[in-house]
Amino acid sequence: MSTYMSILLFISMGVLVFSLGYTLAVTRRPKQLKPESDTPLPTKVQSHIYMRNPVFLTYGIFFLLLILIILFYNLS
Repeated sequence: MSTYMSILLFISMGVLVFSLGYTLAVTRRPKQLKPESDTPLPTKVQSHIYMRNPVFLTYGIFFLLLILIILFYNLS
């Protein structure tokens, strides 16, 4: 890879790590609020609160695709 591509890769990975950390911080914030402000969650969602969150699923799918793209370009 060229130096330019390496720099872009590190910058994008930094943005992704920051946004994942920020998302984790925001998801912990509603625990501090009063429970009367929200409707109760279904029991299936309560038991798997992180696995059913579309934001975490999006991060997981993106990182998987990113790894596959990097492997594809390195092997070809």
